[in-house]
Amino acid sequence: MDSLSSGKIADVLQRLHQEAEAADAPLMQTYAGEMTDPEQVMSRIVESETKDLKGLYHGFAGNFLNVSPQFGRFLYMCARACKAGCIVEFGSSMGISAIYMAAALRDMGGGRLIGTELEPGKAERAQANLAAAGLADLVEFRVGDARETLKPGVGGDIDMVMLDGAFTLYLPVLKLLEPHLKEGAIVIGENAIEEAGGYVGYVRDPRNGYLSQSLPFESWRGNEFTVKTK
Repeated sequence: MDSLSSGKIADVLQRLHQEAEAADAPLMQTYAGEMTDPEQVMSRIVESETKDLKGLYHGFAGNFLNVSPQFGRFLYMCARACKAGCIVEFGSSMGISAIYMAAALRDMGGGRLIGTELEPGKAERAQANLAAAGLADLVEFRVGDARETLKPGVGGDIDMVMLDGAFTLYLPVLKLLEPHLKEGAIVIGENAIEEAGGYVGYVRDPRNGYLSQSLPFESWRGNEFTVKTK
């Protein structure tokens, strides 16, 4: 069973990707001149996060900043491959990536996805988009700084983590979730770059209990694939 190929979920995703392309086109145009050197773009965003993280992402409140369809299918496949029952997402934006992962949960018979989002308006739209896809019952969105909203825990062990929020917070968020990660849990860091708070160095050090490397597709974005080994 694969709900990405046809039906309500597939239709909603197609619509949202079209809306995202239109909404983010002006922002992409702003960065177009720098895309020959993606690392420069990422480094600039990291610098802006360091100066004013909340202000930076408030400025992106109308942008989807979403995963591509290819990356979304990869998330779906990861969730199914590890038979995820509990997934945590840092940085849910408008909910496109959450739909891919929640679809995997639905196709496996159920589960829980806990999403976090700094911007209340984005969380509202994400909730509406999950409802349109018929997946709202599987997803809980926690609004605010994830370092605070995830402190109470998630009520059990975690099978998969998607990191797609502020780059400089990947490591603090991972460490917050670490005690709850199952052995074999998958952690995906989208746009994970060396300069962003030491995340890449941490997960690539086997002494920390992970095996990690960059993904072989969309690699210009610095996507990192990590497995909890102990």
